[in-house]
Amino acid sequence: QVQLVESGGGSVQPGGSLRLSCAASGSMSRLYSMAWYRQAPGKQREFVASVTVGNMTNYADSVKGRFTISRDGAKNTVILQMNSLKPDDTAVYYCQMFLSWGQGTQVIVSS
Repeated sequence: QVQLVESGGGSVQPGGSLRLSCAASGSMSRLYSMAWYRQAPGKQREFVASVTVGNMTNYADSVKGRFTISRDGAKNTVILQMNSLKPDDTAVYYCQMFLSWGQGTQVIVSS
């Protein structure tokens, strides 16, 4: 069983930055890739970025060059650094590992 706790959402103006964090716990939590997804109002949940145990990363085309995912193995935490934010990035962001999901954290990008 894996438990995920997210933090770091909030409101920011276009062009700004936010940093999301997801802490994983549980006996199997160091064995899996971790990922971020997001869901905007009225839309389906979509993939944002992922990082493997070996620190290989993958990004959605819409966030490449703006978002960076990283993993702190010692703390079993995954970070999503979001720069040059756009209004289209407004969504609830979810951390995911294997079959587990976090509770979500709201990101609002608006002037």
